[in-house]
Amino acid sequence: MRLQPDNILLIGSILLLISVLAGKAIRRLGVPTLIFFLLVGIAAGSEGIGGIAFDNAAFAQFIGIVALNFILFSGGLDTNWRHIRPVFGKGLSLSTIGVLITAGTVALFMHYVFGFTLAEGALLGSVVSATDAAAVFSILRGKGVGLKGPLQPMLELESGSNDPMAYFLTITFTAIVAGESTSATNMLLAFVREFAIGGALGYAMGRVSVWIINRIRLGAEGLYPVLTLGLAMFTYSFTHYLGGNGFLAIYLCALIMGNSAMLHRRSLTRFYDGQAWLMQIILFLTLGLLVFPSRIYPIAAMGLAISAFLIFVARPLGVFGALAFANVNTRGKWFLSWVGLRGSVPIVFATYPLLAGIAKADLIFNLVFFISVTSVLLQGTTLSYVAKKLRVAVPESARRRIDPAFEAQDHIRGSMSEVLVVPGAPAIGKRIVQLRLPASVTILAVQRHGQYIAPNGSTLIQDGDQLTLLAENSDTISQLRDWHFGKARSPLPPA
Repeated sequence: MRLQPDNILLIGSILLLISVLAGKAIRRLGVPTLIFFLLVGIAAGSEGIGGIAFDNAAFAQFIGIVALNFILFSGGLDTNWRHIRPVFGKGLSLSTIGVLITAGTVALFMHYVFGFTLAEGALLGSVVSATDAAAVFSILRGKGVGLKGPLQPMLELESGSNDPMAYFLTITFTAIVAGESTSATNMLLAFVREFAIGGALGYAMGRVSVWIINRIRLGAEGLYPVLTLGLAMFTYSFTHYLGGNGFLAIYLCALIMGNSAMLHRRSLTRFYDGQAWLMQIILFLTLGLLVFPSRIYPIAAMGLAISAFLIFVARPLGVFGALAFANVNTRGKWFLSWVGLRGSVPIVFATYPLLAGIAKADLIFNLVFFISVTSVLLQGTTLSYVAKKLRVAVPESARRRIDPAFEAQDHIRGSMSEVLVVPGAPAIGKRIVQLRLPASVTILAVQRHGQYIAPNGSTLIQDGDQLTLLAENSDTISQLRDWHFGKARSPLPPA
């Protein structure tokens, strides 16, 4: 069976439904559902029961790039800067120095054990150096495991920021293996150029995007996700066109947008979370279709050896090397070493050697696929067990004291008060988003002329409004009264 315009929607919808509905059952085994989506794609492929012929690496790479843009953008929107700021240096070290050490160690292993050239070994190491924290957190949440201290924000930051480094190394060593000559100086200059352009444009587009969304009047709320999508894709593609790192730019742009006072920020975050899941499913199904199991079996022994080396040697060396001078205890470092799961990103990056036509491209792609699957199956199923053994998991008794409905929010707020907007108050005539309220404060309702209004960021504050505020404490509300509203009534009982 071949994918045709008249059957692609039917086949796609069937695979999507099978993946989502059956994936719920396999999640209970502790295996990320995304791996199941990959297996569904393999089963539907030309060597599976579906018999769908698909061998288009260029199309798979295009889908992969689009999907990674959605995933990185969603991750940036959902990342709380206050949480990652204390561990920013550590996370950045993991995503740069850690990636370099991991890739270099794998390169030496492939050279001395399997006879790869150092460049070929570095290419394979670069491809598998990126981790997939989305798979990690799906397992932890499925098993109800919380992490102590800074481990979770470190993993969150590393997962969003190590893809650009792995991409740069993959593109660089693909070119070297393909015969392009370069020097260490040129590589360093290319690195500085890519990351400087990517960082600058990502930051600038983040600020510009917030400014546009807050000031444009589209009339229909449903157009804001479309506008945001256009801004996000422009950020990636324009950065890439100028020679910068597009993955870094789109993640940084989303990080700024998600931590700024922006209209419809929460609804956009929820929307793109759903889109990221859809893209991950489509990506894994596509990569599954691209794989031929008959080509995997002959390299299984080599794949197991590389996977074992990566899990037990290369990743720990990368973590301990990157955090050598950081204030992280040994148990935390060992856990970070164990959660270096490989997922969709290495498989997407493995398509670059395929399209470049280098000698070992097929072997590298099949090895990367095997390594990614075995990594998730071994580390994924034992993640919660390792967290408990290393005593980095939050005790179950402590987790029960936290209401799950509030655990997903930015803060746990506990004081509610009604605030009266008096004549001449600075807030009059401003939209809520322009007040720049602290992240710990939420306006639950606006009472105006005897009627209640459900507010959003574009709601204008008027003279005589009574606002119901929810905050961490009554002192915060008292400060807001003085700054914006002018007068407050007695606090209501704590929420």
